[in-house]
Amino acid sequence: MADGSLLVQVIDKKTKTPIPDCRINIYSTGTETQQTLAENVPTNISGQTSIINLPAPDIKYSQEPSDIQPYSNYLVEVIKDGYIDVIVNGVQILPTQLSIQTIQLDKIENTRFIRQESEVIVIGPNTLWGDYPAKIPETPNKVIPPPSGFVVLDYPQVPEYIIVHDGSPDDNSAPNYWVRYKDYIKNVASSEIYSTWPISTIYANVCAIVSFTLNRVFTEWYRGKGKNFTISSSTAYDHKWIYGRNIFENISLVVDDIFNLYFKRPSDRRQPLLAQYCDGVQVQCPTWMTQWGSKYQGDLGKSYDQILKYFYGNDIGFDRAQVVTGVPTSYPGYTLGIGSSGNEVRTIQMQLNRISKNYPAIPKVKVDGVYGDSTSKAVRVFQEVFRLPVTGTVDFRTWFTISDIYVAVTKIAELK
Repeated sequence: MADGSLLVQVIDKKTKTPIPDCRINIYSTGTETQQTLAENVPTNISGQTSIINLPAPDIKYSQEPSDIQPYSNYLVEVIKDGYIDVIVNGVQILPTQLSIQTIQLDKIENTRFIRQESEVIVIGPNTLWGDYPAKIPETPNKVIPPPSGFVVLDYPQVPEYIIVHDGSPDDNSAPNYWVRYKDYIKNVASSEIYSTWPISTIYANVCAIVSFTLNRVFTEWYRGKGKNFTISSSTAYDHKWIYGRNIFENISLVVDDIFNLYFKRPSDRRQPLLAQYCDGVQVQCPTWMTQWGSKYQGDLGKSYDQILKYFYGNDIGFDRAQVVTGVPTSYPGYTLGIGSSGNEVRTIQMQLNRISKNYPAIPKVKVDGVYGDSTSKAVRVFQEVFRLPVTGTVDFRTWFTISDIYVAVTKIAELK
């Protein structure tokens, strides 16, 4: 056995504000006697626990297909007065990796009832371990309808939300969930690969997931079929998205870095490639990327673009989709730090001050357009809270994370 680690963060489901002073209990699963591994772990002012070390299988079981499950499963219970308790069963812990479990609590509306039944969330297995339907092959590049058709985008854009149909596309009883775009990509990647794999392999798989997803968005594939969602959670048609699951910190950072990076064929200057793939062990797909194959290419020291070209062909080209939906100001194209000044700095200062209303650990700063020590400190605290590299500077990752959180908290305030 080796150690992995877990951080639990708890937020209010309606206001999206962090909830301090929750009690977190962690239990082992899969044994006759349930063991308590952590008890009454509190959440801080940012709604987060300290990092909790938990046993996980040896890392070798996630480096090649194995008959031994490569991750441990745990049950996490969250208790907070005035809220309905939540139990998440199946939180996955991989060795050497930090797992982040976000849990949203509902306030108890009817105070006449002191105790309400707990909400239980069950996390299904990773697709490399579980038994899921194989992807049904599709034509990778879709015929784009004329302007009078369903497609309204002239070029690929990153949406603010993905509407996920949690089931087969034709299962009308399956629920739809509005999921923030980056959260969707992080969820899928954490559900379909192992975070213990080479970083270039993780980049390659995330880029394939992004390309596939942006193709669905760009072609309005399901809207064109009369559906009211963007993508499904069925592996036979799309990616595996699992409601309420944990993500892994290193996968999260990769997504923050390339969430708008896609690839395409030279024959189509606009459309992201519908990058189909399979695991390469349970299912074979000679003309697609295989996930295990991408892992072995990463072991050989191949870069993410070399891995993708190995599987999809040397003719693919990379591009970044415009990030316009929901983002107040575009990324300036360079890192902001001590000595920077201008409207971009003013934007960051204003957004951090608004975010600090919901996350009071972040200190307020003077909105003067000058990047000084106080702005650097506020950025550092923001990076600590949202699990970004703590640099005190605003790069691509930090800019868009600040923007995402700012949009989320202001929209919630408008709804209230």
